[in-house]
Amino acid sequence: MTYPRPVLVVTALYDPTADVVITELHDRGVPVVRLDSGDFPGSLSVEAEITSHGVRGSISTPSRTVDLAGIRSLYYRRPSGFAFPHLDEQDARFAVSQARYGLGGVLASLPGCLFVNHPHRIGDAEFKPAGLAAAAAAGFDVPPTLITSSPDAARAFIKRHAPVIYKPLHNPVYLIDGASAVVKVADVSAAEVDDDVAGTAHLFQQRVSKTGDIRVTVIGERVFCVRIGSDLLDWRTDYSKLTYSVVQPPSGIEEALHGYMRHFGLVFGAFDFAVDRSQRWWFLECNPSGQWYWLESETGLPMRAAVADLLERTT
Repeated sequence: MTYPRPVLVVTALYDPTADVVITELHDRGVPVVRLDSGDFPGSLSVEAEITSHGVRGSISTPSRTVDLAGIRSLYYRRPSGFAFPHLDEQDARFAVSQARYGLGGVLASLPGCLFVNHPHRIGDAEFKPAGLAAAAAAGFDVPPTLITSSPDAARAFIKRHAPVIYKPLHNPVYLIDGASAVVKVADVSAAEVDDDVAGTAHLFQQRVSKTGDIRVTVIGERVFCVRIGSDLLDWRTDYSKLTYSVVQPPSGIEEALHGYMRHFGLVFGAFDFAVDRSQRWWFLECNPSGQWYWLESETGLPMRAAVADLLERTT
């Protein structure tokens, strides 16, 4: 079955946030096609021709066929990775690269499509050094930060800016006794820094003496600010201890948010700030694929409708 002017949702099989957006779009009568690019080529196929008018062709799932030229918007969430377990290691590596640059390249080149967000822009914005530099340029307050592989530089920075925390620059999942785990944000002292720091890049940042955290979700032109109350260094470690309240941003924050978004070409972003005792907002990071729906459940903010408006292209 071919659907006219659908919203294409690219995500993994289990994604409750995508589920609620799809339900909202269905309730509005907006056609939706959902797929996981990781299903390629087993149950997903692509046929794309490069023409003088751009990419033309289709993507097919077992139940739907999508005209590439007719996709109104693409909601790019968290698709699973390509896998070719039936191939040997070298052939699988080749096949994964062809799938990434082939199917991935087609999805990134849809004509006349609104991307929420474009996968290449997501990739750009996921580099923490680039995000911190863009935040400073946009006018946010950014805590003193060092990225280094030098133990001496790390120790000197910690002594100069204590208290300091260590943050992973990216957080791949570890398997410990079969359970998923990640490297946590943690306080670090100069005495804890040893020569192993020379083994790779590390991020050290002055810890904000905070009274709370702010999650700002930007959806198109709409800005939703929620204060998250807890006594945790990283509020993500225990959601049961959190409280939530809707707040208004201080002067200049919205302008800086939109400036940051323009810098990376984003239309969606989940920003995290720490609030100090003087109520000053300190930029920590922006996740271009961050979660948001649990905040609607906690606060009643109409975030699902805002995402659907964007994808429907009514805003």
